[in-house]
Amino acid sequence: MVSNWNKVVNKRDTVYHLGDVVIPRSSLKILERLNGRKILIRGNHDTYSLKDYAAHFEDIRGAHYQRGGSTFLGGVIMTHIPVHPDNLQGHYKANIHGHLHCHRVMDRGQVNGRYFNACVEVNNFTPVAMDTVLDYFKKVGL
Repeated sequence: MVSNWNKVVNKRDTVYHLGDVVIPRSSLKILERLNGRKILIRGNHDTYSLKDYAAHFEDIRGAHYQRGGSTFLGGVIMTHIPVHPDNLQGHYKANIHGHLHCHRVMDRGQVNGRYFNACVEVNNFTPVAMDTVLDYFKKVGL
């Protein structure tokens, strides 16, 4: 996973890690080998002290809001656990999330296009570029 990460992330890139960084705590030292400016969106398994994570992350948050732009109207919210569909209106048009491993958010038996699962299990154990995520949302009509 370190090799996959460093192949697509350079030292100046910003990476939002959507939680559940490492288990056990001793594996935190692996983060020193990863390129980029790392921001942690804390997950349900990120239970260690903030100081344990602060040594490896530029910032630690509960969620991150990315404003929409000229190529993507409306913003996206990045979270660990997917947000409730009722929250994907107004400011947030879509949700980039972790937590579900290989599963997808479904709506009436179909993958809900307002969600992007950023878990390593569905992304070849490699970080996903924001352009790739935004292209996905455009493809599904957002």
